[in-house]
Amino acid sequence: MRINSKRAGQAVLLGLLCATTSTLASAQQQSDPTIIVDGTPIEDFATLAKGPEIKGIISARSGEKIKVTTAAGANTTIIVTDATQIKSGGGFLSGNRAKIAANGLLNGLPVTVKTLQSASGLVASHITFKNNDMKTATMIRNGTAQQFDEQTAATEALRGRMGDIDKYNIKSTANVYFDTGKAMLSVQAKEELCSTAATAEATENALMLVVGYTDSVGDEEYNQQLSEKRARSVINYLQQACRWKPYRMLTPTGMAESDPLASNDTEEGKAQNRRVSVNILVSKSLDGI
Repeated sequence: MRINSKRAGQAVLLGLLCATTSTLASAQQQSDPTIIVDGTPIEDFATLAKGPEIKGIISARSGEKIKVTTAAGANTTIIVTDATQIKSGGGFLSGNRAKIAANGLLNGLPVTVKTLQSASGLVASHITFKNNDMKTATMIRNGTAQQFDEQTAATEALRGRMGDIDKYNIKSTANVYFDTGKAMLSVQAKEELCSTAATAEATENALMLVVGYTDSVGDEEYNQQLSEKRARSVINYLQQACRWKPYRMLTPTGMAESDPLASNDTEEGKAQNRRVSVNILVSKSLDGI
């Protein structure tokens, strides 16, 4: 395990959360690349009456429908079609144009949706979001429900923290490493995880963010599952053996072979990439209080 300085920890997590961790990076320049989402067209938008503007997070997906949950807890189901335009501004895509498929609208993504009223229900004419929010939603997508009937406590916890994720200071980052294809913690890793938990416990108002990774060996689906399994192993040990409280843990996730620490062209580099990062965060509003 390597424990970086506050500055190094910030650099690692900033890269992970894309100019964060999570949301409202007002200092960044804004751009409005238009992204056309594939779907099934219904009526001509020109013939539809204007509907309400919905602001919230995407809390569930089912086919071409998304469910948006507001800060007050109200749920609205909205249809996404071929004609729906998605605009993203700021963040890591600032200044660039891109296209994403409908499945790019991930659970946990804060959005503003302009709607139209149709016989089939509310239809999205425009969906806007910030690009650093998209990166965060990608990171935590496996901790939220992906279907309407799979809502969990993780979704509720996410809603409470999603909007403030970029308002955290990164106090330090520690990495634990794994053998190829394995998610079992070594004796050394267990000792160092409890040491990290002790450090976090001594840090006022600290939370933990745990993210799993793999090297480039194996296909995408396998690595995604492996990175999630590694993150869960770390979470379980931190909570069960190191007594870290669950309510002080941000939603964990797996990022497969994304954001490698070293080149996957060498065995040494792959060894560094088979890791779980444990990030100690403190809300900027509470840091130093």
